[in-house]
Amino acid sequence: MNDPTQEALRTQAINSAIAVLDDPLFKALQETSRVAVLRQLMLLGRADVGQIAEKLPQERSVISRHLQLLLEAGIVRMERAGRHRIYEVDGPAIMHKFEVILREVGRLAPYCCPANGARNK
Repeated sequence: MNDPTQEALRTQAINSAIAVLDDPLFKALQETSRVAVLRQLMLLGRADVGQIAEKLPQERSVISRHLQLLLEAGIVRMERAGRHRIYEVDGPAIMHKFEVILREVGRLAPYCCPANGARNK
């Protein structure tokens, strides 16, 4: 690939894909117990830490930390109801994150994984 324009596009696609792969979403979903918290929240719909803790073996404090990380990753949202924090899965935000991931990986694919082993020239 000697064309400077193509090389610049390739570099930009790689950098964009790397940035997407550094999204907190991936860190949030890499731990089994955190995924179990997310799964339970999906089943319950809207719930506070106590309701989630009733269904899981972890302590409430551990579940709270998992929920905080999921919140920071944009996977769940939280609203206060008096002294309670009510969590729910943020479906539109998750969909948006995956759309961005697909778009950026789609931009990268011709440069790193071309069809039939042919390199983009």
